Amino acid sequence: MAQQAVQKNTLYVGGLAEETILQAAFIPFGDIKDVKTPLDQATQKHRSFGFVTFLEKEDAAAAMDNLDGAELYGRVLTVNYALPERIKGGEQGWAAQPIWADADTWFERQQQEEEMQRIQAENQAAMRAAEELHRKKLAEERQGEKEDDMEMKDDPMARAEAEVSNQR
Repeated sequence: MAQQAVQKNTLYVGGLAEETILQAAFIPFGDIKDVKTPLDQATQKHRSFGFVTFLEKEDAAAAMDNLDGAELYGRVLTVNYALPERIKGGEQGWAAQPIWADADTWFERQQQEEEMQRIQAENQAAMRAAEELHRKKLAEERQGEKEDDMEMKDDPMARAEAEVSNQR
């Protein structure tokens, strides 16, 4: 599995207590651009993790060095560089890009697939036609042999010639 590039100025913060305010905990390390704490849909409380984005990479590194493993409100924090946000869609179901980003290649693949199916259908039709032609030729040959046999039974002269040729 390919590793995703980390975002050096965005930190993942896990192990948050319910009363933790991320902005207040991380502001001493530098200017903060954004703070996200996803909410649990049922309880409308945060899900004990969040993301802090600093303006400067160095500030994010300092915050990670100082707060990873630290205790806050009786809980031990986990602080790491965040992976890129995953958006539903893309080729593998989740992607770091919106679903419409691969629309052009998707349409190309659809057209190629349809073309391959059309060619396969043509090839199958040609094979069926060739097999049918072969069956007809075999049937005609068998019919011709039967007619020859029938003529021989009806014609005493042809029977006599066949007997003579068989004796040689």
